[in-house]
Amino acid sequence: MANIQSLDPTASPLDYYGWELRRQREAHGLRQGQLGEIIFCTGSLVGQIETTKKVPTRDFSERVDAALGTDGLFSRLIGLVLRSQLPTWFQPYAEMEAKAAYISTYQAQLVYGLLQTEEYARAVLSVEGGNEMVAARMERQRILHREQPPALWAILDEAALLREIGGRDVMRGQLAHLLTFAAAPWVQIQVLPLATGQHAGMMGTFTLLRFDADPDLFYMDGYDRGHMTASPHVIKERSFGYARLQASALSPEDSARLITRVMEERYATPHSTEQR
Repeated sequence: MANIQSLDPTASPLDYYGWELRRQREAHGLRQGQLGEIIFCTGSLVGQIETTKKVPTRDFSERVDAALGTDGLFSRLIGLVLRSQLPTWFQPYAEMEAKAAYISTYQAQLVYGLLQTEEYARAVLSVEGGNEMVAARMERQRILHREQPPALWAILDEAALLREIGGRDVMRGQLAHLLTFAAAPWVQIQVLPLATGQHAGMMGTFTLLRFDADPDLFYMDGYDRGHMTASPHVIKERSFGYARLQASALSPEDSARLITRVMEERYATPHSTEQR
């Protein structure tokens, strides 16, 4: 029998999810094992999610909605649950990022989180957390697939392309993924070449968020926390700095050619190298 514990649905999104899953399952007269059979998982997994010992996935949530006829309830809840798995200091930024109409970001070391592949994200987060953190990062990316996604302009330092994260195969897949955005009308990617030398982004990675009705926000990464402000002075200064970065970076077309060249020359598989 699965471990039964008393859940406080107000304690966290994860607690509410587990409490609601148990409530809905029992309302349908199903034991954990029976629900597991219907949604192709074990009753033990159902019990672990009900008691918050496991974090549910989006696939699990969609299967539960279909099985229990809950009209997308768990598919809606899963976004809140996964966001709650992000570091506490990062959650306010993630919430604002999800509401932004326009995102402009400069990334000095890594590919921007919204543009990462799952394999790349897993390698980046391997020193910080497990599958829950990766799932939370992938969940953030869903805003790019909305019916009306935010406009995203990303400037990547060339160093982010050259720094090998997770091995050659992971990097090749990541750079190939970046190239898929060439056809996305709301996404623009520019690369800032190393040859640029001194530039307006020397202070490090930062992001500007713009909204339809709320004040603009500036966010800057830190070692173990981020800094976010709506100061008009900071917004004006960083917006001008971002414009200078855009002017210094390669055009989106030339950036795509550079990404392709790095992918093929630096991260080519041994087999493809031998063929040449």
